Amino acid sequence: MDFDHLMPLLRRLALRAGDAIMQIYQGPDFEVRTKGDASPVTEADEAADAVIAAGLRQAFPDVTLITEEQAASHALTASTFFIVDPLDGTKEFVQRRGDFTVNIAYVQDGIPLRGVVYAPARGRLFYTTPDGQAVEESGPFGPEPGPLAPLKVSTPDNAALMVVASKSHRDQATDDYISRYAVKDMTSAGSSLKFCLLATGEADLYPRLGRTMEWDTAAGDAVLRGAGGRVVRFDSHQPLTYGKPGWDNPFFIAFAPGVVLK
Repeated sequence: MDFDHLMPLLRRLALRAGDAIMQIYQGPDFEVRTKGDASPVTEADEAADAVIAAGLRQAFPDVTLITEEQAASHALTASTFFIVDPLDGTKEFVQRRGDFTVNIAYVQDGIPLRGVVYAPARGRLFYTTPDGQAVEESGPFGPEPGPLAPLKVSTPDNAALMVVASKSHRDQATDDYISRYAVKDMTSAGSSLKFCLLATGEADLYPRLGRTMEWDTAAGDAVLRGAGGRVVRFDSHQPLTYGKPGWDNPFFIAFAPGVVLK
């Protein structure tokens, strides 16, 4: 893969998808439907997916594309592929809470090597550069990249950890697990922004004891890895890999190295 070609394209596609989402988000009303798995979907999900899928297929027709909004792609198998969640955090979108993101990742041999996470309502754009470093770009976002801030995970203090957890999927099992740690403070965030808060050093630990799909996590995982962070399976503490049957994730823990996992 030519990453010098890939990353400017992923950035442009994420921004264009974000524009399509915000046109609907800022409009008077939008229809919310329910998919077969009982999750919500809106015209914004579909508009963003159309932008991203068309761009990727035109530029890289031979690379497998997995996207949440195209059910036929879920039957595919691959170890190297693009994986897309065009609007992660649809519940946040529907409730107009702003914590939703556009997620595009490139996975090679099961590892999310490059990715972009764009939170259009928050004006935050995170991605990996061609060499794999994670950065946050300052807006306003134009055709050419603006100022870039390199991202690096925190140096955690295990006596006073900063923990981030899901805004919409917090449960007792998660709280019980977090209680094993000495926690200085907790914050909640929607969508893949939780990975980005780890990448910026704003949090040290993000446990997820709940169902997620690979398109929910791959882009954020790539950004976090590019900032020096790690994502491991909850059960074995082995690295989380991609291209699994059915595209389901196990429970996982994302963290800054130095956190002593319980």
